[in-house]
Amino acid sequence: MPMLSFLRVAAAVPELRVADCRFNAERTLDLLRDAEERGVRVAVFPECGLTGYTCHDLFHQPTLLRSAENALETLLSAADMCFSGVGIVGLPLSLDGMVFNCAAVFRGGKLLGIVPKTYLPNYKEFYDARYFAPARNALSHTMTLAGQTVPFGTDLLFECDTSPGFVLGVEICEDVWMPVAPSAIQAVNGATVLANLSASNEAIGKAAYRRQLVAGQSGRCVAGYIYASSGVGESTTDIVFGGHAMIAENGSILSESPRFQRTGQLLVADLDLQHIERDRHVGTTFNESHSEPGLKRSFRRVRFSIPNAERPDVLARTTDAHPFVPSDPATLRERCEEIFHTQVAGLAKRLEHIGKPNVSIGVSGGLDSTLALLVLCKTLDAIGAPRAKILALTMPGFGTTRRTKGNAQSLMALLGTTARETDIREMCMQQMRALGHSPFGISLVGETGESLGEKLRMLPAERRHDLVFENVQARMRTSLLMNSGFTIGTGDLSELALGWCTYNADHMSMYNPNVSIPKTLVKFLVRWAAENEFDGDVRATLLDVVDTEISPELLPTAADGSIAQSTEATIGPYELHDFFLYHFLRWVSPPDKIFYLAKQAKFDRAWTPAEIQKWLRMFVTRFFSSQFKRSCLPDGPKVGSVSLSPRGDWRMPSDAAALAWLESVDHIQEIF
Repeated sequence: MPMLSFLRVAAAVPELRVADCRFNAERTLDLLRDAEERGVRVAVFPECGLTGYTCHDLFHQPTLLRSAENALETLLSAADMCFSGVGIVGLPLSLDGMVFNCAAVFRGGKLLGIVPKTYLPNYKEFYDARYFAPARNALSHTMTLAGQTVPFGTDLLFECDTSPGFVLGVEICEDVWMPVAPSAIQAVNGATVLANLSASNEAIGKAAYRRQLVAGQSGRCVAGYIYASSGVGESTTDIVFGGHAMIAENGSILSESPRFQRTGQLLVADLDLQHIERDRHVGTTFNESHSEPGLKRSFRRVRFSIPNAERPDVLARTTDAHPFVPSDPATLRERCEEIFHTQVAGLAKRLEHIGKPNVSIGVSGGLDSTLALLVLCKTLDAIGAPRAKILALTMPGFGTTRRTKGNAQSLMALLGTTARETDIREMCMQQMRALGHSPFGISLVGETGESLGEKLRMLPAERRHDLVFENVQARMRTSLLMNSGFTIGTGDLSELALGWCTYNADHMSMYNPNVSIPKTLVKFLVRWAAENEFDGDVRATLLDVVDTEISPELLPTAADGSIAQSTEATIGPYELHDFFLYHFLRWVSPPDKIFYLAKQAKFDRAWTPAEIQKWLRMFVTRFFSSQFKRSCLPDGPKVGSVSLSPRGDWRMPSDAAALAWLESVDHIQEIF
């Protein structure tokens, strides 16, 4: 089966003996065999890997040059049987009366092309210009090597016919350290995967700089980047090499080797060509570079084919089950601090612009309203306004529990807001009477909110569904808030994606600091605020809020007063929905790929494949049917790479058909 846009690549660092080309070819073949067993389609080796980079004046010896060519012939002959992907090895080659530092690109026994090094370092410990000629000095555009006439030059791109979106560009070591690297020009002209054959020695701090360089180049080029550097077998006369290998994609390091290993290494990762395509489609400024003088070049396209790989059971890349929540505690703390202060900055600007008015906010004792209240308090502190200007309303209804009500009351008092409690049950009864509505078939004649609540608690669970009953409560709360002051919204990104909000009720506000924060992150933000921004009783209350089950509390409580309406039992786990949302919006992944990635993230340990498929169908259905709610969202700050603002990241017709996506969901079991 197809790999769903993944391309398995490798950065290889074989054992090496300086100037022993036969040995080096054998060790290269060892890693090619290993690469074949692991399903690798592209294997990149170090600079001058067939001779060693530290041969120095031996590069002008005909014996070494001839040995290098013989080693390449041996490699090609054997590779035809042991490796079905594309290999790239480094060696010195004589052409036009000059010696060039080259990368030989091959598929099986066929040479696809030879790419010479563009920039030759000639400073400090580097003397490349003593041994080699720069690419620009070449007179020929082809050369005969291993009995084959092949293209020669820096104007080569290698395009795969059997793996859509895979176009390979090659550069050598110093090339990527330049202000305008050859890989940048290659990417502008269509290369999606970039290979660098390197010989970068070790020095204090240099590995960190290389890491930044490779990650940054993959980000600027919107490409995959495979970097393989010479290992400890190189000469140590003056310098030491560590065999640093890295694979990056769109600005992130996917995999990195340990350095100073004394055995051969094969660093493997799966590039996602769809990620590259998506960011190039969306990032229009990248494509504008096509018209920049000097960047748009005439490249020769060398076409080749490789066998289609089977979809692996386990990807050679990390699939984060919680893409919005960093797994590293230090990174998570930093992320939460940045988001919280972004929320405060956005709200502060809005309140200052309109004259620091009185503000109103609904406080339910749940996660979302708690986070918004904390942001609001810190915002008023920042703009020098008293917290008493906050009218914090808790509005208990038919489903409010003692726990959430108690937490709401505690927070409002402890944070120094102007607190008010308004029981909305009688007001909702009046509205339902005016509508002639009998919730759950119960007549409202002679009933009070208290007595109705008692009757509703006695109903069996299967009868507890009445949309009007729920919507009246939600809209009553919003009406009170809107009439009380400048209203701060509390709904989050996940609820907007699923349409889990009442139109013109909790869906609406005058500014919403939570609007682009997913539910899985809201919990960590509240916990971070408890541990870093507040203390004492406030901290204790916040931690209890974090531990409270998520519920809209619109249906009557259970007999013991506990929550009877679980959000996640109704619409599915937010853990899954946030995962679906991230891959659907950030990477435009189709449903079958999202399902595959969910299994890679180990969700199938908590839910069966059928359950994951069920909730994915729920996500797609609700996402498409709820766009009308997102088309009129109030203002709020974008804090991450995923947002549903109709003015910014997401513009979608409210009546778009979901049929194609749902059909993809329904066929998942057939595919997998």
